[in-house]
Amino acid sequence: MKVQVNSRRGNKISDFEVSESTSVQEFKKLYARKFPKTYVERQRFTYGPAPGMPLVDGKSLSDYNIKDGDVLVFKDLGAQIGYAAVYVIEYAGPLFLYPMFYFLRNQIYEKASSHPIQFTQQIALACWTFHYAKRILETLFVHKFSHGTMPVFPNLFKNCGYYWSAAVGISYFVNHPLFTSPPIERVYLGLALFIIGELGNLTTHLMLSNLRSPGTKERKIPRGFLFNYVSCPNYFLEFVAWVGFSIMTQTAASIMFTIAGAGQMWMWAVGKHRRYRKEFDGKEGRQQYPKSRKVMFPFLA
Repeated sequence: MKVQVNSRRGNKISDFEVSESTSVQEFKKLYARKFPKTYVERQRFTYGPAPGMPLVDGKSLSDYNIKDGDVLVFKDLGAQIGYAAVYVIEYAGPLFLYPMFYFLRNQIYEKASSHPIQFTQQIALACWTFHYAKRILETLFVHKFSHGTMPVFPNLFKNCGYYWSAAVGISYFVNHPLFTSPPIERVYLGLALFIIGELGNLTTHLMLSNLRSPGTKERKIPRGFLFNYVSCPNYFLEFVAWVGFSIMTQTAASIMFTIAGAGQMWMWAVGKHRRYRKEFDGKEGRQQYPKSRKVMFPFLA
């Protein structure tokens, strides 16, 4: 059968000879062979009245009841970059920018030599370095991404701008010669919370990674540990870690970063919680998602 592809403005792009059993992925490859600059990852097709139903990888044209003479609408998603590459780049910035204010303090601050480095500043550097090194290693060896790529613009620049500027702002004040450390008891309290949060966060990431079979996008209901209480314990535990860092350093910059991060993670957690409940609704043989689970904060919300 013949399928016509139009632009979003309604202009005809081309016709394609396919069968009802042709998969969406096969159709994208067919389109890429005809238009090499539009590789598979930057293609998006919809079917039906505007805004249209997106054609999802893993399904065939027959799943959408597409027949001879039907029209698909094409959208160019723009230049793409791999998810793992994005995360490595955005985390590498903080990993290298923060230590600059520690090791180059004599060049950055006036009269820094007359103010020796404090124990709290050393601990803060170790915690910061551990966190972002952990994130990069998790990206490379633990995380399994549902999507292979994302648009370069604006995602890469937006994400890097956020993390890199936060690293500069926090490091400038924490490593400043006039930095005032909180009492040592508070430093140890913050350090304890940071370690608990980081190790717990790593545990949840490993549990999520082990849920998905290699080479599949299969989703299961996570169970065990804090997953018995919230949908996104990884976000909660990261929040705990940054609360600890803020207690340890007591700077406005780190507190603002913690609050901003908590707000963003809350929005992500709400979205994931809704998807879990929608996907596992207990109907037609599907599992029932536990109704008692909160979104991100155990026993609260």
